Amino acid sequence: MRKLIFLLACSIGMQFHMHAQSYFNSDTVKRIVFLGNSITYQGHYIELIDTYFSIAYPHDNFEFINVGLPSETVSGLSELNHANGNFPRPDLHERLKRVLKLLKPDVVFACYGMNDGIYLPFDEKRFKKFKEGINWLHREVEKSGAEILHITPAVYDERKGKAYANVLDMYSDWLLSKQFTHGWQVIDIHWPMKKQLEISREIDATFVFAKDGIHPNEKGHFLMARQILLYLGETALEKRKDINSFLTLHHHGMEILKLVQKRQRMTKDSWLTYIGHKRPNMTEGLTLEELQTKSKAIEQQIQLLLKKE
Repeated sequence: MRKLIFLLACSIGMQFHMHAQSYFNSDTVKRIVFLGNSITYQGHYIELIDTYFSIAYPHDNFEFINVGLPSETVSGLSELNHANGNFPRPDLHERLKRVLKLLKPDVVFACYGMNDGIYLPFDEKRFKKFKEGINWLHREVEKSGAEILHITPAVYDERKGKAYANVLDMYSDWLLSKQFTHGWQVIDIHWPMKKQLEISREIDATFVFAKDGIHPNEKGHFLMARQILLYLGETALEKRKDINSFLTLHHHGMEILKLVQKRQRMTKDSWLTYIGHKRPNMTEGLTLEELQTKSKAIEQQIQLLLKKE
Protein backbone atom coordinates (compact mmCIF):
# COMPACT_ATOMS: atom_id res chain seq x y z
CA MET A 1 0.00 0.00 0.00
CA ARG A 2 2.80 2.44 0.88
CA LYS A 3 4.44 1.73 -2.46
CA LEU A 4 1.17 2.46 -4.23
CA ILE A 5 0.75 5.77 -2.38
CA PHE A 6 4.34 6.71 -3.24
CA LEU A 7 3.80 6.00 -6.93
CA LEU A 8 0.58 8.01 -6.95
CA ALA A 9 2.25 10.93 -5.20
CA CYS A 10 5.08 10.92 -7.72
CA SER A 11 2.59 11.42 -10.52
CA ILE A 12 1.39 14.80 -9.25
CA GLY A 13 2.87 16.87 -12.04
CA MET A 14 1.67 14.44 -14.70
CA GLN A 15 -1.90 14.59 -13.40
CA PHE A 16 -2.21 18.30 -13.97
CA HIS A 17 -0.63 18.25 -17.42
CA MET A 18 -2.52 15.22 -18.66
CA HIS A 19 -5.93 16.18 -17.20
CA ALA A 20 -6.61 13.45 -14.67
CA GLN A 21 -9.91 11.61 -14.67
CA SER A 22 -12.22 13.12 -12.08
CA TYR A 23 -14.19 10.98 -9.63
CA PHE A 24 -17.21 12.59 -11.25
CA ASN A 25 -18.20 11.75 -14.82
CA SER A 26 -18.55 15.19 -16.36
CA ASP A 27 -21.03 13.82 -18.90
CA THR A 28 -23.52 12.87 -16.19
CA VAL A 29 -22.53 15.03 -13.21
CA LYS A 30 -22.81 18.81 -13.34
CA ARG A 31 -24.51 20.01 -10.17
CA ILE A 32 -22.95 19.07 -6.83
CA VAL A 33 -24.81 20.21 -3.70
CA PHE A 34 -23.58 20.45 -0.12
CA LEU A 35 -26.00 20.10 2.80
CA GLY A 36 -25.10 20.74 6.41
CA ASN A 37 -25.13 23.18 9.30
CA SER A 38 -23.18 26.37 10.08
CA ILE A 39 -19.82 24.73 9.33
CA THR A 40 -21.04 23.97 5.83
CA TYR A 41 -22.64 27.41 5.50
CA GLN A 42 -19.29 28.88 6.60
CA GLY A 43 -18.18 26.98 3.55
CA HIS A 44 -14.44 27.53 3.27
CA TYR A 45 -13.88 23.81 2.68
CA ILE A 46 -16.32 23.97 -0.23
CA GLU A 47 -14.55 27.03 -1.63
CA LEU A 48 -11.28 25.08 -1.58
CA ILE A 49 -12.88 22.07 -3.30
CA ASP A 50 -14.42 24.34 -5.94
CA THR A 51 -11.03 26.01 -6.48
CA TYR A 52 -9.32 22.65 -6.86
CA PHE A 53 -11.78 21.44 -9.48
CA SER A 54 -11.59 24.79 -11.31
CA ILE A 55 -7.82 24.30 -11.63
CA ALA A 56 -7.66 20.54 -12.21
CA TYR A 57 -10.72 20.20 -14.46
CA PRO A 58 -11.19 23.63 -16.08
CA HIS A 59 -13.38 22.37 -18.93
CA ASP A 60 -15.76 20.12 -16.98
CA ASN A 61 -18.03 22.92 -15.71
CA PHE A 62 -18.87 21.34 -12.38
CA GLU A 63 -21.24 23.51 -10.34
CA PHE A 64 -20.73 23.39 -6.57
CA ILE A 65 -23.70 24.75 -4.63
CA ASN A 66 -23.58 25.23 -0.86
CA VAL A 67 -26.97 25.23 0.87
CA GLY A 68 -25.74 24.58 4.40
CA LEU A 69 -27.97 26.26 6.99
CA PRO A 70 -26.63 27.50 10.37
CA SER A 71 -28.02 25.73 13.46
CA GLU A 72 -29.68 22.99 11.38
CA THR A 73 -30.04 19.37 12.44
CA VAL A 74 -31.13 16.21 10.66
CA SER A 75 -32.41 14.79 13.94
CA GLY A 76 -35.11 17.44 14.37
CA LEU A 77 -33.90 18.14 17.92
CA SER A 78 -33.37 21.52 19.54
CA GLU A 79 -32.37 22.84 22.96
CA LEU A 80 -35.18 24.31 25.09
CA ASN A 81 -33.52 27.74 25.04
CA HIS A 82 -31.75 27.66 21.68
CA ALA A 83 -30.62 31.12 20.52
CA ASN A 84 -31.81 32.55 23.85
CA GLY A 85 -35.28 31.26 23.08
CA ASN A 86 -35.59 33.25 19.86
CA PHE A 87 -36.05 30.26 17.55
CA PRO A 88 -35.64 26.48 17.58
CA ARG A 89 -32.98 24.81 15.49
CA PRO A 90 -33.99 24.46 11.84
CA ASP A 91 -34.83 20.89 10.83
CA LEU A 92 -33.68 19.57 7.45
CA HIS A 93 -37.00 17.72 7.17
CA GLU A 94 -38.69 21.08 6.58
CA ARG A 95 -36.73 21.96 3.42
CA LEU A 96 -35.10 18.87 1.91
CA LYS A 97 -37.93 18.20 -0.52
CA ARG A 98 -37.59 21.74 -1.93
CA VAL A 99 -33.79 21.47 -2.10
CA LEU A 100 -34.00 18.33 -4.22
CA LYS A 101 -36.87 19.57 -6.38
CA LEU A 102 -35.46 23.02 -7.15
CA LEU A 103 -31.76 22.24 -7.37
CA LYS A 104 -32.05 18.82 -9.03
CA PRO A 105 -28.55 17.78 -7.88
CA ASP A 106 -26.56 15.01 -9.49
CA VAL A 107 -24.50 14.50 -6.32
CA VAL A 108 -25.19 15.49 -2.70
CA PHE A 109 -22.60 15.79 0.07
CA ALA A 110 -24.19 15.80 3.54
CA CYS A 111 -22.40 16.75 6.76
CA TYR A 112 -24.49 16.50 9.93
CA GLY A 113 -23.91 15.53 13.54
CA MET A 114 -22.33 18.55 15.19
CA ASN A 115 -25.68 19.99 16.31
CA ASP A 116 -27.64 16.76 16.45
CA GLY A 117 -26.69 15.78 19.99
CA ILE A 118 -27.62 19.37 21.01
CA TYR A 119 -24.40 19.69 23.02
CA LEU A 120 -25.48 17.34 25.80
CA PRO A 121 -23.88 14.10 27.05
CA PHE A 122 -24.69 10.92 25.15
CA ASP A 123 -28.30 9.81 25.22
CA GLU A 124 -29.64 6.78 23.37
CA LYS A 125 -32.87 8.56 22.37
CA ARG A 126 -30.98 11.47 20.80
CA PHE A 127 -28.68 9.03 19.04
CA LYS A 128 -31.70 7.20 17.65
CA LYS A 129 -33.13 10.48 16.28
CA PHE A 130 -29.81 11.22 14.57
CA LYS A 131 -29.69 7.76 13.00
CA GLU A 132 -33.31 8.02 11.86
CA GLY A 133 -32.63 11.42 10.33
CA ILE A 134 -29.54 10.27 8.46
CA ASN A 135 -31.30 7.15 7.16
CA TRP A 136 -34.24 9.30 5.99
CA LEU A 137 -31.89 11.76 4.28
CA HIS A 138 -30.10 8.94 2.50
CA ARG A 139 -33.36 7.44 1.22
CA GLU A 140 -34.76 10.78 0.04
CA VAL A 141 -31.63 11.72 -1.89
CA GLU A 142 -31.47 8.31 -3.55
CA LYS A 143 -35.18 8.51 -4.45
CA SER A 144 -34.49 11.82 -6.20
CA GLY A 145 -31.99 10.05 -8.46
CA ALA A 146 -28.92 11.77 -6.98
CA GLU A 147 -25.86 10.11 -5.51
CA ILE A 148 -25.17 10.84 -1.83
CA LEU A 149 -21.85 10.97 -0.01
CA HIS A 150 -21.96 11.42 3.76
CA ILE A 151 -19.29 13.33 5.66
CA THR A 152 -18.62 12.60 9.33
CA PRO A 153 -18.99 15.64 11.62
CA ALA A 154 -16.00 17.84 12.29
CA VAL A 155 -14.21 17.31 15.57
CA TYR A 156 -15.60 18.93 18.72
CA ASP A 157 -12.73 20.17 20.88
CA GLU A 158 -12.73 18.13 24.08
CA ARG A 159 -11.33 21.15 25.94
CA LYS A 160 -14.84 22.55 25.57
CA GLY A 161 -16.36 19.37 26.93
CA LYS A 162 -15.16 15.77 26.84
CA ALA A 163 -18.68 14.39 27.07
CA TYR A 164 -19.82 16.02 23.83
CA ALA A 165 -16.54 15.21 22.10
CA ASN A 166 -17.34 11.58 22.91
CA VAL A 167 -20.86 11.97 21.45
CA LEU A 168 -19.42 13.03 18.11
CA ASP A 169 -16.91 10.18 18.22
CA MET A 170 -19.85 7.78 18.51
CA TYR A 171 -21.90 9.50 15.81
CA SER A 172 -18.90 9.41 13.47
CA ASP A 173 -18.22 5.73 14.14
CA TRP A 174 -21.84 4.85 13.40
CA LEU A 175 -21.72 6.74 10.09
CA LEU A 176 -18.48 5.02 9.14
CA SER A 177 -20.01 1.63 9.97
CA LYS A 178 -22.64 2.23 7.26
CA GLN A 179 -19.92 1.74 4.65
CA PHE A 180 -19.73 -1.90 5.67
CA THR A 181 -23.31 -2.64 6.70
CA HIS A 182 -25.08 -0.87 3.82
CA GLY A 183 -22.42 0.03 1.25
CA TRP A 184 -22.74 3.78 1.83
CA GLN A 185 -20.12 6.26 0.71
CA VAL A 186 -18.82 7.95 3.86
CA ILE A 187 -15.94 10.42 3.97
CA ASP A 188 -14.18 10.68 7.31
CA ILE A 189 -13.07 14.15 8.39
CA HIS A 190 -13.72 13.60 12.10
CA TRP A 191 -10.93 11.22 13.04
CA PRO A 192 -8.24 12.84 10.83
CA MET A 193 -9.08 16.20 12.46
CA LYS A 194 -8.96 14.65 15.93
CA LYS A 195 -5.59 13.03 15.20
CA GLN A 196 -4.13 16.23 13.78
CA LEU A 197 -5.39 18.18 16.77
CA GLU A 198 -3.53 15.82 19.10
CA ILE A 199 -0.34 15.92 17.01
CA SER A 200 -0.39 19.70 16.76
CA ARG A 201 -0.88 20.10 20.51
CA GLU A 202 2.21 18.02 21.21
CA ILE A 203 4.12 20.79 19.41
CA ASP A 204 2.01 23.76 20.53
CA ALA A 205 -0.30 23.27 23.52
CA THR A 206 -2.36 26.30 22.50
CA PHE A 207 -3.24 24.93 19.03
CA VAL A 208 -6.92 24.91 18.11
CA PHE A 209 -9.01 24.17 15.04
CA ALA A 210 -11.91 26.11 16.52
CA LYS A 211 -11.82 28.77 19.21
CA ASP A 212 -15.39 27.94 20.19
CA GLY A 213 -14.71 24.22 19.91
CA ILE A 214 -17.14 23.94 16.99
CA HIS A 215 -16.47 26.14 13.95
CA PRO A 216 -13.14 25.28 12.27
CA ASN A 217 -10.66 27.95 11.32
CA GLU A 218 -8.86 28.06 7.97
CA LYS A 219 -6.58 25.18 8.95
CA GLY A 220 -9.56 23.05 9.92
CA HIS A 221 -11.41 23.77 6.70
CA PHE A 222 -8.30 22.98 4.68
CA LEU A 223 -8.03 19.57 6.37
CA MET A 224 -11.72 18.94 5.70
CA ALA A 225 -11.33 19.82 2.02
CA ARG A 226 -8.18 17.73 1.72
CA GLN A 227 -9.83 14.64 3.21
CA ILE A 228 -12.81 14.96 0.88
CA LEU A 229 -10.62 15.43 -2.19
CA LEU A 230 -8.40 12.49 -1.25
CA TYR A 231 -11.52 10.32 -0.90
CA LEU A 232 -12.46 11.41 -4.42
CA GLY A 233 -9.12 10.10 -5.65
CA GLU A 234 -7.31 13.43 -6.00
CA THR A 235 -3.92 12.03 -4.99
CA ALA A 236 -2.19 15.24 -6.09
CA LEU A 237 -2.99 16.44 -2.58
CA GLU A 238 -1.11 13.68 -0.74
CA LYS A 239 1.82 16.01 -0.02
CA ARG A 240 -0.13 19.25 0.24
CA LYS A 241 -0.20 19.81 4.00
CA ASP A 242 -1.40 23.42 4.22
CA ILE A 243 -3.35 26.01 2.28
CA ASN A 244 -0.24 27.72 0.90
CA SER A 245 1.05 24.54 -0.74
CA PHE A 246 -2.49 23.88 -1.95
CA LEU A 247 -2.61 27.22 -3.75
CA THR A 248 0.64 26.52 -5.58
CA LEU A 249 -1.32 24.05 -7.72
CA HIS A 250 -1.53 27.02 -10.11
CA HIS A 251 0.52 30.21 -10.47
CA HIS A 252 -2.64 32.22 -9.90
CA GLY A 253 -4.04 29.95 -7.19
CA MET A 254 -4.74 32.72 -4.67
CA GLU A 255 -6.48 34.90 -7.24
CA ILE A 256 -8.61 31.97 -8.40
CA LEU A 257 -9.55 31.16 -4.79
CA LYS A 258 -10.68 34.74 -4.17
CA LEU A 259 -12.89 34.67 -7.25
CA VAL A 260 -14.33 31.29 -6.26
CA GLN A 261 -15.02 32.62 -2.76
CA LYS A 262 -16.88 35.60 -4.19
CA ARG A 263 -18.99 33.31 -6.37
CA GLN A 264 -19.63 30.78 -3.60
CA ARG A 265 -20.77 33.41 -1.11
CA MET A 266 -23.21 34.91 -3.57
CA THR A 267 -24.47 31.51 -4.64
CA LYS A 268 -25.27 30.11 -1.20
CA ASP A 269 -27.30 33.13 -0.10
CA SER A 270 -29.13 33.29 -3.42
CA TRP A 271 -30.17 29.64 -3.36
CA LEU A 272 -31.04 29.63 0.35
CA THR A 273 -33.32 32.61 -0.22
CA TYR A 274 -34.91 31.02 -3.29
CA ILE A 275 -35.45 27.61 -1.69
CA GLY A 276 -36.70 29.05 1.58
CA HIS A 277 -36.10 28.04 5.21
CA LYS A 278 -37.19 28.91 8.74
CA ARG A 279 -33.89 30.20 10.09
CA PRO A 280 -34.12 33.95 10.90
CA ASN A 281 -31.36 36.56 10.50
CA MET A 282 -29.95 35.18 7.27
CA THR A 283 -28.59 37.33 4.43
CA GLU A 284 -31.05 37.80 1.61
CA GLY A 285 -29.47 36.65 -1.64
CA LEU A 286 -29.56 37.87 -5.21
CA THR A 287 -32.28 36.69 -7.55
CA LEU A 288 -31.27 33.66 -9.60
CA GLU A 289 -31.14 35.84 -12.70
CA GLU A 290 -28.74 38.29 -11.03
CA LEU A 291 -26.70 35.39 -9.69
CA GLN A 292 -26.38 33.82 -13.14
CA THR A 293 -25.10 37.08 -14.65
CA LYS A 294 -22.55 37.72 -11.91
CA SER A 295 -21.41 34.08 -11.79
CA LYS A 296 -20.82 34.06 -15.54
CA ALA A 297 -18.60 37.14 -15.28
CA ILE A 298 -16.59 35.55 -12.45
CA GLU A 299 -16.17 32.31 -14.43
CA GLN A 300 -14.77 34.28 -17.36
CA GLN A 301 -12.19 35.87 -15.03
CA ILE A 302 -11.24 32.45 -13.66
CA GLN A 303 -10.80 31.01 -17.15
CA LEU A 304 -8.53 33.93 -18.13
CA LEU A 305 -6.34 33.28 -15.08
CA LEU A 306 -6.18 29.57 -15.83
CA LYS A 307 -4.80 30.28 -19.30
CA LYS A 308 -1.95 32.38 -17.89
CA GLU A 309 1.34 30.69 -17.09
